[in-house]
Order: sequence, then C-alpha cells, then structure tokens
Amino acid sequence: MNLLESNFDMEILNKISYDIIGAAYKVHSALGPGLLESTYEVCLEYELIKMGYEVERQKPLPVIYDEIKLVAGYRVDLLVEDSVIVELKSVTEMIPLYKAQLMTHLKLSYLRLGLLMNFNVTDMKKGITRILM
Repeated sequence: MNLLESNFDMEILNKISYDIIGAAYKVHSALGPGLLESTYEVCLEYELIKMGYEVERQKPLPVIYDEIKLVAGYRVDLLVEDSVIVELKSVTEMIPLYKAQLMTHLKLSYLRLGLLMNFNVTDMKKGITRILM
C-alpha cells in the first residue's frame, strides 16, 4: 500500500468514525444515560443503517491461533462497513481493561480503527475513546 492509498483509507475511516460518533450523540441525546447497553446498541445500529452504512450487530469474528481458525472466538458489538469496530458500554466507570479488549479485537481482526463508547455518562463527549492501530 502506498502513501496515497493509505491517506485515502484514513479519509474513509475518519468519515465513518465521524458519522458513528454523530449517531451516538443523537442516540444519547434522545435516550440519556442509565439504560442497558443492548438498548443503545440496537438504536445506534438503526441510526447507522438509516445513514446508509452496512452494520453487523454482535458479529462473531474468528480467532486465528497457531494457524488454526477458531470460529467461536469472540463477538464485537457493532462492525461498521467491515472496517470499524464499535464496542458499547453502559457503565459507571470505564476501566483500562475495556480499552485493552478493543485493542485486542482490532489486532485479531486486522482492522485499524475502533470506537469505545460509554453511554452511561451525562456528556457523551466524555464517553468516547477512539483507537487507531
């Protein structure tokens, strides 16, 4: 991949993540904090599909270990356009493990961009972590 292709890919990823964050703000504004993670997940999926994105919810992704493909590896909350992993939380406190888990998901899936979103906050801006690998 040359620099031009890399920059083009980043422009696309940035646009997708910008739209995901905008949709998350919309969902959070409408629902507020304190609901189950699954509620935010379904609503965010709906908003992204309305925007024209391909979204897979609770997408199982295989783990390749020692050249063996393990189909029951793990699930990501949302996979947008086969390129951005979105992990949702509705917790009182974000712990470093959540970020580490998303980084592991990115590594195992060979994807570059992930968003960790905690909807149990009064200001959604404080609930979003963007990870680029």
